Amino acid sequence: MTSSTQPALGAIRLAWWREALERLDRSPPPPEPRLHAAAAELLPLGITGKELAALEDGWTTLLDEVPDLNKVEERGVRLFAIGAKLLGASDPFLEAAGRVYALVQIRRMRMAAFAQSSFDLSNLKGHRFPRRLRPLTAFARLGARDLKQGMTIESEATPARAAALLRHFGFGFVA
Repeated sequence: MTSSTQPALGAIRLAWWREALERLDRSPPPPEPRLHAAAAELLPLGITGKELAALEDGWTTLLDEVPDLNKVEERGVRLFAIGAKLLGASDPFLEAAGRVYALVQIRRMRMAAFAQSSFDLSNLKGHRFPRRLRPLTAFARLGARDLKQGMTIESEATPARAAALLRHFGFGFVA
């Protein structure tokens, strides 16, 4: 999807993926390596094709002239729910962490321009995520860091970002 230069083509590709993922729940995958991998690795762990297909809506909105940021955030929530299921843990603040990640991800990918997000990080302030979820919530930690920096987009591999990740893995705080 991120490689589509024409919105109509991107929408067709996303629809194909959504339908192919939904079919994983009732039939073997078509000859596509990523679908075979999803069927072999995710379905046995309780992740359904329907859950994976639900991520599509948050990508499709990026093809709109004005993306629906609620749909983008919901994609982050769903993605983090799938990740938590795979990691065998949960947390009541995981939804907010997924929202942060999704908003900042599209900004970093320059897929949607929007002003400083009105996302309130205060609900995550002081919350410590369980160690088991930290490989997932590390993405939200970097997202929170980006939101605090405003419109500046810091390079991926800076010492400050690495330090933020190390602190997150050690202490579990996102904001």
